[in-house]
Amino acid sequence: MPPPVLPLAVYRLDFTALAPVRLPAYAGSAWRGVFGRALKRLACTTREPTCPPCLLYRTCLYPYLFETPPDPAAGKLRKYPTAPPPYVVRPGAGGPHPANAAVGLEVVLFGQGNRHLPYVLHAFDRAVQRGIGPSAGRLELSQVAQQTSDGGWRPIYRPGEPLQPAPPFAPNPPTCPRRLTVVLDTPLRLRQAEKLVGPEAFQFSALFSNLLRRISLLTAFHTNAPLAADFAGLTRAAGAVRIETAHLRWHDWTRYSSRQDALLQMGGLVGEFELSGTDLEPFWPYLWLGQWTHAGKGAVMGLGRYRLLI
Repeated sequence: MPPPVLPLAVYRLDFTALAPVRLPAYAGSAWRGVFGRALKRLACTTREPTCPPCLLYRTCLYPYLFETPPDPAAGKLRKYPTAPPPYVVRPGAGGPHPANAAVGLEVVLFGQGNRHLPYVLHAFDRAVQRGIGPSAGRLELSQVAQQTSDGGWRPIYRPGEPLQPAPPFAPNPPTCPRRLTVVLDTPLRLRQAEKLVGPEAFQFSALFSNLLRRISLLTAFHTNAPLAADFAGLTRAAGAVRIETAHLRWHDWTRYSSRQDALLQMGGLVGEFELSGTDLEPFWPYLWLGQWTHAGKGAVMGLGRYRLLI
């Protein structure tokens, strides 16, 4: 089977604090929230209270980017009530920022989501002009840079100048190593049998099954080349992969949901684990790509981010 192909681009938005601003310790939810509200103000023309009954539901930019509806022509994928949005936010440091401080945010756009980069940037710009975080501190967009294939950054936009992005790229994994370490940088939330997976119950198969499903859905809904893979075979094979060593712990985190007007528990696994052996080859392209897609619940707000040490 061919490896997964998911064109993507990573953008870094550089802001300047116009006044002191205090962000949550992990600000992914706050960034996603202000983005969604600003995008709806920009894109929604009917002002319907909810999207699905709206005549423009399947053509409007807001649901596509923020509440991606499944395509009714997508066959078996119709069973999913929503599709994963074509982006991930990666917040910079949380906590207090004094006036004139630099505040950063990375945004990963997948597949056709890159066509809407101007709207994404404009929505974030408008959002922070209104304020973000518990203090509603206001920011100003100073620059946007795009990550290059070698990991560097190339400026592509400054206010008042043309936007000049490079085309998205499909990450090409290096040769599969015999041994690698997976470092979980933000809480990884995986569910099995309706329960969150803790450090003692964690198995490679839980991570891979989630990653396989997420990459499959992203390619199906946001590219013209849906993933062709032996899903059942890969899932069975993943169950035979054993973790060599693991140093994992549960990290508790809560976020406020304005939609539900409640604090939500968003804890997950952090730490690292080691894999080795020749049986890693079938999973390697997915593991490599997952460094950009993230894994688990809350991936869109930056949870489930990991990196590979080889």
